Amino acid sequence: MSLTPSAAEKKARTLSEAMPYIQRFFDKTIVVKYGGNAMTDPQLQESFARDVVLLKLVGMNPVIVHGGGPQINELLKKMGKEGTFVQGMRVTDEETMDVVEMVLGKVNKDIVSLINKHGGKAVGLTGQDGAFIRAEKMLLESNKEPGKMLDIGLVGGISSIDPSIITFLDSGDFIPVIAPIGVAPDGETLNINADVVAGKLAEVLRAEKLVLLTNTPGVLDKGGNLLTGLTPKQIDELVADGTLSGGMLPKISSALDAARGGVKAVHIIDGRVEHALLLEILTDEGVGTLIKSK
Repeated sequence: MSLTPSAAEKKARTLSEAMPYIQRFFDKTIVVKYGGNAMTDPQLQESFARDVVLLKLVGMNPVIVHGGGPQINELLKKMGKEGTFVQGMRVTDEETMDVVEMVLGKVNKDIVSLINKHGGKAVGLTGQDGAFIRAEKMLLESNKEPGKMLDIGLVGGISSIDPSIITFLDSGDFIPVIAPIGVAPDGETLNINADVVAGKLAEVLRAEKLVLLTNTPGVLDKGGNLLTGLTPKQIDELVADGTLSGGMLPKISSALDAARGGVKAVHIIDGRVEHALLLEILTDEGVGTLIKSK
């Protein structure tokens, strides 16, 4: 079926609009944190995989970091165990860590298969592979009792990332798909927040962009309005007045650290929008919040 003149003009304009972005980001690294509804809705899964393959085909170097929160919660519930969070971080005992490793392994394989189905060459990794993500056990300072440190179990903070394996895969036109598990000095595996891994990896790889997919239009104010651009000072104010809390805290913290660490653009976008990744990277109008370094 042929297009009407107006539809044809619209499609042509969209394709033409993408050209300068393709030129600007050619051979640049784009780190994407993949999570939320985009990981659980079949239609959004397919569109995400196609988007990633297209970015690779036009010369960019996408690197995917995924979570698995909803799937982990679902399995824990089946086991009669409730997921617990402190300041957006999952409390992880040994039983929960076994579930985390099991679920992330399956999620990783599913993402790799979907990208490969659409013509990409994806390779699944965890931080255990080559011990490229080294971590140390994380303690959190209590919000209620300043100075008191909380032990949340087998949860890690990143001590270092060796980017060589990612660089090697990129050079061979592979798409790395990374599960956020790190290795402690004693060889123990630690659960790391996926937003934290994505932010640090973007910084280490000197990525052009870090894109965090969420289940909201971006960062919202108390009235539910989208904030399209935020500075560190504004973010501090939003945290202080309680606008930002829970799972958004590690996301915002990672975004700020990445921006301050040299990542040129950090975006929090709505993963519930089909082809949100392409809209953010290849069009004049983004679909989320831009985090500025200052």
